[in-house]
Amino acid sequence: MFTGIVEEIGVVAELNPQDSTGGTSLTISLPATSTLLSDCHLGDSIAVNGVCLTVTTFTPSPPSFTVGIAPETLRLTDLGALIQNSRVNLERAVRADTRMGGHFVQGHVDTTCTITKMTPDGNAITIRFSPTNKEVMRYVVYKGFIALDGTSLTITKVNDAEGWWEVMLIAYTQERVVIAGKKVGDTVNVEVDMTAKYVEKSLTGYLEGLEGQSEGGGMGLLEKMVERIVAQKLASSS
Repeated sequence: MFTGIVEEIGVVAELNPQDSTGGTSLTISLPATSTLLSDCHLGDSIAVNGVCLTVTTFTPSPPSFTVGIAPETLRLTDLGALIQNSRVNLERAVRADTRMGGHFVQGHVDTTCTITKMTPDGNAITIRFSPTNKEVMRYVVYKGFIALDGTSLTITKVNDAEGWWEVMLIAYTQERVVIAGKKVGDTVNVEVDMTAKYVEKSLTGYLEGLEGQSEGGGMGLLEKMVERIVAQKLASSS
């Protein structure tokens, strides 16, 4: 579990598509003054551009670490497109005493999105994103949370019909995350707010459970609720 508050920006030292295990590994170099690995252990989780990955090796000085990347992760994220010297957002998994400065982020990317527009607004910048998988749009709501390359951000505008949303980066955030350095056409990893998924599943299950229990099932119940609300509004206005 993560918070979406980026701790450090690392640099890709190597993306090895055929490592000694036969899989893909990613090695990240850190600034010499970094303390990100001060309490690191093999098997720890570190989010790399919003993707929860497992540390397989690390070196305290000069600080660097290596993680393995599963085939499914390569399919769902843009990590496979990283090259040497690419900058990446980094965050360690939360501890019990961690302040929740962002929102609950799992590090399980849902899809990628493409930057379609970047508009300066004073010293801030508004960025528009269009997702690869349009189905995630149902979880994107105005003023809701979203994790972009692992950064917890607030949605400032949504257009469901055209399939895009916008966020705004203040000057402070621009200096501390990699998104601000990207350009139109670049891709970003997306994780929608998991709370929305739980609500959707719970409500769907509840409504499906009503099927056969009342006339019209779940839809019949919803229709009755709407009729009741309309009747109450009409009664109060008469």
